[in-house]
Amino acid sequence: MSDSTPIPFRRSGERSSGPQGTRFFSTEALRQYASDAADGVDGTVSAHAPVLEGSSPGIEGRRFVIRPGRQAIGRRLDNDIVVDDMSVSGCHAWITHQHDRCVIMNTLSTNGTFVNDKRIHEVALCHGDHIRLGQAEFVFLTREHDQPKRAPWRRIGAAVVLLAAGAVIWWWLRSP
Repeated sequence: MSDSTPIPFRRSGERSSGPQGTRFFSTEALRQYASDAADGVDGTVSAHAPVLEGSSPGIEGRRFVIRPGRQAIGRRLDNDIVVDDMSVSGCHAWITHQHDRCVIMNTLSTNGTFVNDKRIHEVALCHGDHIRLGQAEFVFLTREHDQPKRAPWRRIGAAVVLLAAGAVIWWWLRSP
């Protein structure tokens, strides 16, 4: 017995469902969906939501938010951060974000992982570090470019208050 149900009309490039209802997508369609999803992220930067900002052609200005936990970076589509550059390995590096600290680790990539022009295996990242995976370059950001560093006035003020309180207590204990 053959199924003679007519196949519904599809737009050019659109894929149908598989036998169990599984949807098939072309690579181009997946890239478009990923791009649409990335546009929905506001891309703001903070110590709690650091980003990798592309600085090389093809990814310039594009921001990848570093979520808590470990994320894979590479050319394959199953990576958390996909970099479409032939110099980037399929799974080039891992970036781990835990306790407000980010660490990048090379995963035996062919062209290496560099932080501030030094080849690394594993290193903790700081705001403004330049990262290169093959020929793809990024800047690691933990706050906006134009946002100045916070002055340490609160810490200095707290230290002065503690010293003053300690002096008063010391004076009070020493007086008859």
